[in-house]
Amino acid sequence: MALIEIDDFSYQYPVSDDFALKNITFSIEQGDFVGVIGPNGSGKTTLCNAIRGFVPSFYKGISFGQILFEGKDLSKISSGELAVRIGYIFQNPFNQISYIKDTVFEELCFGLENLGVEASEIIRRVEAIIDELGIGYLKDKNPFEISGGQQQRVALASILVMDPDVLVIDEPTSQLDPVGTEQVFAIIDLVKQKGKTVILVEHKIDLVAEYADKIIVMDKGRIAFFGPTREILSDERLLDHDTQIPVYARIGHRLRKAGKPVERIPITHEETVVLLRDLMNHK
Repeated sequence: MALIEIDDFSYQYPVSDDFALKNITFSIEQGDFVGVIGPNGSGKTTLCNAIRGFVPSFYKGISFGQILFEGKDLSKISSGELAVRIGYIFQNPFNQISYIKDTVFEELCFGLENLGVEASEIIRRVEAIIDELGIGYLKDKNPFEISGGQQQRVALASILVMDPDVLVIDEPTSQLDPVGTEQVFAIIDLVKQKGKTVILVEHKIDLVAEYADKIIVMDKGRIAFFGPTREILSDERLLDHDTQIPVYARIGHRLRKAGKPVERIPITHEETVVLLRDLMNHK
């Protein structure tokens, strides 16, 4: 049984004349790392909201079809259970911060406090996540007096300390510089190594290629492509859906069109280095 199953799901926001999601069908297994890509307005964030259970329960509107989590209808699972089982990282870390805590340490305690976890266990788990993510130097700082990259790391920590089964991450680096992006993806890599199920919306295609096992390509509220990362990100048909392929895949396609013996299109930096080295050795 798949961890998450979506069957012919459609959703329309209350103020919209069109459906934001149209006939969505796919499944996600435990431990999958799924990258969600596509042009602006294609339905990526709405899909994340649906998986988290925010639509239509919070945003209201009209929906058809079904979303199952561990075989249960998502709409029948309590909001409290969903908050623990499916963690959600917003694009803007300001949407994650409680606004009522004075330090990062207190902020990381907040979610566990709301769940009624014992104080000693809260302290143990918060100290553990701070140590694991290497953010001890931030624990006594005000969440609003640190950089955007640091805030996003704190936002990730505030969800990871809850130990969810699934992590839904909506464009966590869209407002970050390269250093902040690297720091956030270092944390995402830790999550991947733990075997957690991750659903990541990200416009930096080259980074998605490094981490994702599967790719969903959204276009106009529909799934245009869904499958293994290599198969999807090496396909030039993505360009027909206003979606870029990795720069490394473009290099591979250009070499192949130039008559070079490229058997497999690269999608990462390492694969491109190996390809170019092999081509040079076969001159």
